Amino acid sequence: MKICLLLPAHNESRTIGRIIQEASEFIGEIVVIDDGSSDGTAEIASTYNVVCLVNTTNRGKGNALRKGFTYAIEHGYELVFTMDSDGQHEPADIPRFLEHFHSTQPDILIGARDTENLRTSMPFHRRVNNRIVSYVGSKLCGQRVPDFQSGYRLIRTEVLRQVHLETERYETESELLIKAGKLGFWIENLPIQTRYGDEVSHIKPLREMWLFTKLLLRSL
Repeated sequence: MKICLLLPAHNESRTIGRIIQEASEFIGEIVVIDDGSSDGTAEIASTYNVVCLVNTTNRGKGNALRKGFTYAIEHGYELVFTMDSDGQHEPADIPRFLEHFHSTQPDILIGARDTENLRTSMPFHRRVNNRIVSYVGSKLCGQRVPDFQSGYRLIRTEVLRQVHLETERYETESELLIKAGKLGFWIENLPIQTRYGDEVSHIKPLREMWLFTKLLLRSL
C-alpha cells in the first residue's frame, strides 16, 4: 500500500530533523507542513529528502493537516500517518501501527497515550480538557476513543475523501473522528508511550475548549 507520513510543524526547528531521520527508517515518503514558522523549521526540513509544504502565515494545526490530507489524496496515497513534530511521539512505533492495521483493518488507528503517563507529565488543565473532549467526542462518534486529541494516527485515505473538514485549529482532529464515526468508519486504539521533554506547547486551553464547544454544538 502507498503510505505517507504527515508532519504538521510550527516552530519545531529543534526537533524536526530528528523526527524526520527517525521516521525515515520505517516510512519512505514524508510530508512536512510548515505552518508559518519563524525559526527555520521549513529550511531544516528541506535539507532532507522530504516534501515540504509551507503556509506563509500561521493558520493552525488543522489547516496544516487539511493541506497535507489534500496532498495525500491528490498523490494517490492509500494510508496516511500523522504525527506531532515536537518530539513527543516515537517514530519507532510506526511498525506497531502497521502491524495492528494489517491485523484488524480499521479505518482509523489512534495512538492512545498512557493515562498514568499523562497524569504525571501533562498539566492538570490539559488533562481535564483531554478527558472531557474524549468522553464527549466518544459519545458523538459512537465509539470509545480514550485519547480523542492524540495526533499520532494512521488513517485510510478513503476516510479523508468522504469526511468534509471545516475547522482549522486543534479541534480539526476531533472533527475528523466525530464525522468519520457518524459515517460508520471504524476507529481503533493502540497504546503508545510519549516522550516528554522541555517542548513548548502551542495549545491555548481556553481557546481550544471554546472551539471544541462550538464543534460540539454543530455536531449535535
